[in-house]
Amino acid sequence: MIHSHELNQTDALRGRDIVCFSNDWDGDPLSKTHIMKILARENRILWINSVSNRRPTASSHDLRRMVKKLGDVVRGVTEPWPNIYVLGPLALPAFGGLARRINSSVFRAQILGAMRQLRFERPISWSFLPGSAPVSGSLGEDLVVYHCVDEFTAFAGAPAEIGEMEGTLARRADLVLVSADRLREAKLPFNSNCRVVLHGVDHEHFSKALSSSTPLPPELEALPRPVIGFYGLMAEWVDLSLVRAVADAFAHASVVLLGKVQTSLEPLAGATNVHMMGRRPYEELPQWCKGFDVALLPFVDSELARSSNPLKVREYLAAGLPVVSTPVPEVARLDHCRVAAGRQAFLQAVRDALVDRTPRAARSQSVASESWEAKVQEIRSAVAATYQRRSVGVQVLPAE
Repeated sequence: MIHSHELNQTDALRGRDIVCFSNDWDGDPLSKTHIMKILARENRILWINSVSNRRPTASSHDLRRMVKKLGDVVRGVTEPWPNIYVLGPLALPAFGGLARRINSSVFRAQILGAMRQLRFERPISWSFLPGSAPVSGSLGEDLVVYHCVDEFTAFAGAPAEIGEMEGTLARRADLVLVSADRLREAKLPFNSNCRVVLHGVDHEHFSKALSSSTPLPPELEALPRPVIGFYGLMAEWVDLSLVRAVADAFAHASVVLLGKVQTSLEPLAGATNVHMMGRRPYEELPQWCKGFDVALLPFVDSELARSSNPLKVREYLAAGLPVVSTPVPEVARLDHCRVAAGRQAFLQAVRDALVDRTPRAARSQSVASESWEAKVQEIRSAVAATYQRRSVGVQVLPAE
């Protein structure tokens, strides 16, 4: 066990073994990816690919995902990034009492086997997903961290048991980290040691959009200007009816959507100026941002959206773009964003943004200090403070 008198803030996350429960490693880079890549410079990470947060269906998407999961299991532990070792676990995509007991046993045995293979000792378990609740805290950990970046109970299809599992995990954790003030309000009743660490941005990467040497994607060069753009997963939380309203209101413009599609595109049917460009590599995103005149964050008004802290908004700003967003509290706190409630107000905000569409270094500079390195320093401070609380005998209890 590490004692507080043996470390300072700088050493709080150095030379450690970390078991990280997260999304699949080969998905789009998320906050988890950025944070763990930085921590991997001085620590070893055992990255556990995602355990489902909902019951699967017979859809082709879920069937393909199950086949992929089986392939991950067969591959065993891999090292796709220096000091990051990835394990694709075999776990039942079910949430009843029996399934959780089976997962607790089988899932735990797989992780312990990988830990033995890698010679992990007294690890920190770091969970971004409630699905780790059956095993987090049972791996001989020195510290348990629950890092919440979404309101999991608000996802479509989320089973009722998710809230119970999350509560168990949050109460068990030595430290709860959240990415939005609204999430802190929701998790504080489970654990008094709950800290807000807002998302960061890879400013160096996205500010390339302001460089004259960054090329435009050929697909964009052929489209009529202006270009109104969005990138990201198109799922239940993206208001495609609002996107259609933008396309209809600005028929002379090109509406460009990048990303994997996990929802019906029916609201966009027949819109000739909407261009679906598919999922694009993270490395290419600054080029696409350079070709956007206005960037959109068209989220459905829901608890999921209100609790979110969308990475793409800071990325848009780092690229110097004007941003138009539906009401999201963590977006409203940022400068240089137009936040509009209601269809007509949103369309007017897009109209205003098009007038001010020149990419601006001031927008980019407004998020330059919010690097992922800075966010990891905040996390180091929270971990060091947690060890300090432990050393003086302060219990982590549900807040009054």
